[in-house]
Amino acid sequence: MMLRASKYHYRGSRKRSLPLWLSSLPQVDWLLLILVVSLTSIGGLMIRSTELHETSVDWWQHWLFGGLGVAIALFLARFRYENLMQWHWITYAITNISLIAVIAIGVAANGAQSWIEIAGFNIQPSEFAKVGLIITLAALLHQKDAQTIPSVLRIVGVTAVPWVLIMLQPDLGTGLVFGAITLGMLYWANMSPGWLILMLSPIVSAILFNVLFPGWIVWAILMGLVAWLTLPLRFVSTILAMAMNFGAGKLSGIFWGLLKDYQKDRLTLFLEPEKNPLGGGYQLIQSRIAIGSGELWGRGLFEGTQTQLNFIPEQHTDFIFSAVGEEFGFIGAIAVLVAFWLICFRLVVIACQANDNFGSLLAIGMLSMISFQVIVNICMTVGLAPITGIPLPWLSYGRSALLTNFIALGLVESVANYRPKKRF
Repeated sequence: MMLRASKYHYRGSRKRSLPLWLSSLPQVDWLLLILVVSLTSIGGLMIRSTELHETSVDWWQHWLFGGLGVAIALFLARFRYENLMQWHWITYAITNISLIAVIAIGVAANGAQSWIEIAGFNIQPSEFAKVGLIITLAALLHQKDAQTIPSVLRIVGVTAVPWVLIMLQPDLGTGLVFGAITLGMLYWANMSPGWLILMLSPIVSAILFNVLFPGWIVWAILMGLVAWLTLPLRFVSTILAMAMNFGAGKLSGIFWGLLKDYQKDRLTLFLEPEKNPLGGGYQLIQSRIAIGSGELWGRGLFEGTQTQLNFIPEQHTDFIFSAVGEEFGFIGAIAVLVAFWLICFRLVVIACQANDNFGSLLAIGMLSMISFQVIVNICMTVGLAPITGIPLPWLSYGRSALLTNFIALGLVESVANYRPKKRF
């Protein structure tokens, strides 16, 4: 077992005066739910602020779908999450079929074919695929952990199919989230940290080859040493690890030359957006101005100049954090970060107290998904990462993303609800 959860028992009987729906949720993590609802409420306000002078309904739709999400989460929390294990291959099949349907009949927008129109609404299956992947990987790793190379390769192979379908749309942001979910769940399932480093090493090699050439050579040699210390067939593994990293660096140079100028700008302009202040760097420059102008306490709700004058394109989606920084200042931005930290902390607690490995892995899958999106989105907003189109959970506008996060929340609340009972 990956964890040894303490066994708890009730003393005394459950109060009969509780409503039926509440009595069926004796151990739901209410703090986690309250934090998520609070962020969703703030998200609606921020979306309203970005569209204050427009006849848009995005802000109340955000609240409407947020309310629907809360209902879904509480509904899922009442049912035993263990039942999902016997349906994990069906879940996996539905996930892949939906992604294939997007490629076949999807609607294109913003350079990606990621949506399917149903009853007038654009549904983004790649968002719901995140939960499908978490359920599938949790079931597989519950059956056999990641302590052996064949087990790790099986998980990578299962992830590769929906990942390729998503990259064909193309949707780089969701593809990165898939990688974060997989690596986080593999680590929790007892995969060797050395193997985790080796899996990430080609990405580092690709970056170092184009940024710090001598460092690329040192890194490849270092990865050979990691392979020698952690993998079987030491000599062969060491040669393969070094070859993989040398090859990743060389191939990155070839692929970099094939990219168009605007594609290169998207990947590098975050380092120096002033190189193209009216083009690719414009959004980031305006975002940083907005956050900086908020100073300590902010300009006040609906009082942000950058936000109200629409200086930041698509601010209500990927750049919603800049509205928080401008109107609520440093204090408001820190409060949002603390709320996300508490959400992640509660997810870890639930994972450690889960009744079985399947439940624990569901919580870690959600933790990996949420934490990665928060880190990348906020870094993107302040200029520490390239713009990848990853939304900020519960704050950014996006119906599919919002419902996906609430579905994941409902599954984790089910894990909390059916964990070993506490002693009173």
